[in-house]
Amino acid sequence: MMPATLIDKIWCQHAVREFGDGWTLLAIDRQLIHDLSGPPALKALTARGVPVHSPDLVFATPDHVVSSEPGRTGETMGPGAGLWRELRQRTGAAGIRLFDVGERGQGIVHVIGPELGLVLPGATLVCGDSHTCTNGALGALAFGVGTSECAHALGTATLRMRKPRKMRLTIEGRLGRGVTAKDVILHAIAVFGTSAAVQHVIEYAGSTVRALDIEERLTLCNLSVEMGARSGIVAPDDKTFDYLAGRRNAPGGALFERAVDHWRRLASDEGAVFDTDVALDARAIAPTLTWGTDPGQAMPVDGLIPDPREIGDPAARQRAEAALAYMGLAGGQPLAGAAVDIVFIGSCANARLSDLRAAAAILRGRRVATGVTAWAVPGSEQVKRDAEAEGLDRVFRDAGFQWREPGCSLCVAANGDVAPPGARVVSTSNRNFVGRQGPGARTHLASPASAAAAAVAGRIVDVRSF
Repeated sequence: MMPATLIDKIWCQHAVREFGDGWTLLAIDRQLIHDLSGPPALKALTARGVPVHSPDLVFATPDHVVSSEPGRTGETMGPGAGLWRELRQRTGAAGIRLFDVGERGQGIVHVIGPELGLVLPGATLVCGDSHTCTNGALGALAFGVGTSECAHALGTATLRMRKPRKMRLTIEGRLGRGVTAKDVILHAIAVFGTSAAVQHVIEYAGSTVRALDIEERLTLCNLSVEMGARSGIVAPDDKTFDYLAGRRNAPGGALFERAVDHWRRLASDEGAVFDTDVALDARAIAPTLTWGTDPGQAMPVDGLIPDPREIGDPAARQRAEAALAYMGLAGGQPLAGAAVDIVFIGSCANARLSDLRAAAAILRGRRVATGVTAWAVPGSEQVKRDAEAEGLDRVFRDAGFQWREPGCSLCVAANGDVAPPGARVVSTSNRNFVGRQGPGARTHLASPASAAAAAVAGRIVDVRSF
C-alpha cells in the first residue's frame, strides 16, 4: 500500500461515491450552524419539503448577530433579533440541539465545537463559516461552506466536494519569549502569502506544532483560510486525547479507549507525498502584527513597515500603497509607537480561556491607557464562567476593560459592536480587511498578550518589554 497523508486517510474513509475529475460525495459526520448560516439553509430545506437527515448530528448556536453587551438577550441587537428568533424556531422544528443565549454551551461556533467534544479526530465537519478550519486542530477534516452546501449537508449528511490538494507546513524549533501561535501563523502568512494554499488543506507538522497545546493549535488552524486554504489540520496525539477525555459529547469509558486506539493511527505515513511542502524556523519568529489590510501584510513588531518603493512587483506595490493610505501609516517607519484607540480581545481565533489568561498576565496590576477603549469578549459561555471562577474578569475590569458576553462581537461588526471611522484597533481576531470592524476602522491583528500590552501602553508596543 502506498504511503498516505492524514488528509487522504480521512477523505477515503468518508468517500461515498467518486464522480470523476476529482469530485467525491463525502459523508459528513457533524454539522455546526449559527444565526447567519442556519436560518437560510433550514428555510431552503423547508421550501423543498426535505427534512434534516440526521438532526442528532447537527448543533446550533447564536453568535454572529447577537450583541455582546453585558446583560444582553437575543433581542438586544435589533437587526439580528429576527435571525435569532428564526434560528430558535427552525432548529426546534427540526429537532436540532440549540445552545441558546445564556446557556452553558452557547458561544462562537468554532469555540463551542471543540469545547463540547463535538469535534473528534478523523471526523468530517462542515459549517457555513470560513473559519470552520479551526476544528482541524483536533485532527478533523473541517470545511467552511456556503448556504446551498449547508442545506445539502443538512438534507443528506453528505457533500459533493472536489478533493483538495495537500500542503505540509513543517515548523521546527522553540518559540522565543513573547511569541505565540498567533504570531506563528501571521508570520507564515506574511512569508508565503494569502494565496499560497489555495485549493489545499494544510497539515501543520514539526516540533513547534507538537509543543503547542490544543488551544494554541486551534489558533494556528483558525487562520489557515487566510493563507487561502480550504482547511488546516494537526495529527492527533496524546494532547488531543487528554483534551477530549471527559468532554460532554465525546465518547466515554471503554468506548473512549477504543476510539483512542483508532485515533492513534491517524497520521501521515512516512514517505507520504504532499503537493506542496514548506517549512519555517520558529526561532526566526518575533511577536507579529499586521500593518496593512490583509493578514499577509504582517511584520515583526520591532521591524519597519515595508516601503512600497522597494517592492518590485507592480501589483504588490499598488496593494501596499493602498493599504498604507487606508491605515494612515508610512512605509519605512516603525509600526511600534502607533497610537491605539481600541483594543479587542475576542473572536474564534483568540477568545479561549488560555487566551484570556495570557492577556490577564500582562494586565494584572496595570491600567488601560487614557483614551483607549478596551473590550474582553469570552469565546463561549463556558469560557466566561471558567474565567470568572478564576477571577480573570476582575483582572480585566480592574485594568479598565469592559467584560462582555460571548459572541463574535467586534470581529465581524454585524452585531452592533462597531469601531468608528478612523479608529486604530489592535485586535486578536483573524481578519483586518477594509471595514471589517466598521467602516473606516483600521485593524492591526495581534496576539492576546500583544493586544493587552497595547491597551496599557496606548500604542503598539513590543510585548517583550513587559
